[in-house]
Amino acid sequence: MEQKTMHLQKYMVAENIDLVYMDNPTAVAYFTNFESNPHERIVAYVVSQNDHFLFVPSLERAEAESQSNVSKVFTYTDDENPWAIIGENGHKIASNIQKVSVDEKTLTVERWFKLQQTFSSATDTTEWSDISNFIEQTRVIKEDDEIKKMSRAGELADEAIQIGMDFLEEGITELEVVAQIELEMKKRGVSEMSFSTLVLFGEHAANPHGNPGDRKLNQNEFVLFDLGVIYKGYASDATRTIAFGEVDEHKQKIYEIVLEANRTAQAAVKPGMRAAELDQIARKIITDAGYGEYFNHRLGHGIGKTAHEFPSINSTSDIILEPGMCFSIEPGIYIQGDVGIRIEDCVYVTETGCEPFTFLDKELTTIIK
Repeated sequence: MEQKTMHLQKYMVAENIDLVYMDNPTAVAYFTNFESNPHERIVAYVVSQNDHFLFVPSLERAEAESQSNVSKVFTYTDDENPWAIIGENGHKIASNIQKVSVDEKTLTVERWFKLQQTFSSATDTTEWSDISNFIEQTRVIKEDDEIKKMSRAGELADEAIQIGMDFLEEGITELEVVAQIELEMKKRGVSEMSFSTLVLFGEHAANPHGNPGDRKLNQNEFVLFDLGVIYKGYASDATRTIAFGEVDEHKQKIYEIVLEANRTAQAAVKPGMRAAELDQIARKIITDAGYGEYFNHRLGHGIGKTAHEFPSINSTSDIILEPGMCFSIEPGIYIQGDVGIRIEDCVYVTETGCEPFTFLDKELTTIIK
């Protein structure tokens, strides 16, 4: 049995939890190695203190049995009641169910009611608890194998941004550049990006999560790339802002402020510091330069099997940084109607500092065509 599941079962014993139900595909994949996109169907991992099973649609049985580390795989067809099968097998692996734990942060209300009907006792004395914090805390420290996968995902992110830079030309649209990046990534064996690829031109980049569209590239403006890939179930995330043609001194100055915030924060990372302290280090640089109101988001977010996960690196977070934690450092300045600049690397904490997953040059790159 996987160490991750054994760790979960030890926690269950300590907390007197008889059964854990999880159906978030990312959490299921973390514990079982089975990667899936079940859409509206149920893929679940059900664990008792001394047993467990994977539950999948029948059309995914072969994949589940070949990919997962779980010996018991139960299935259902589209015309069967999945909750009846989950309940029957749940009661087999935990004969006296008094306490059930679920991931409250991801479980839908509909499935919550179905679970209550499935596992509540006739006397309605079943106790319910939340397993989400345990899952987050377990996933937050990455193992060596996870770091290796994320490092390769980072290399591919560097390649993807370089592809986008090479494809730039006056008059091209944001969406055309996105299409070229994703096409070339697929040629390299990348089946999935970490999130919707962002390529934003000029003042459009002042929207931190803007949507690429038919905006055409003009001479003498910034281009913002924000993207990542999934490699063997693990994500990367990186942002670079480059100049297409010569940008004015005002914009160059803002770029240098963001770059200083990024580099200073990255150099400051060390085990034992609070996440809030790291956010404040970067934020102070931007605030002292007179642009504090234009840095309107947290410094960073956790990364692992998804591009955004625990922990949050923000100005109030009491999370203590530990070796193996992985997160982004992405300061930015966004002035509506003028300019948007963000520079981002994801890093992993080491015993003495941190190491990045992406290495594409951060000095202001100017492309002349």
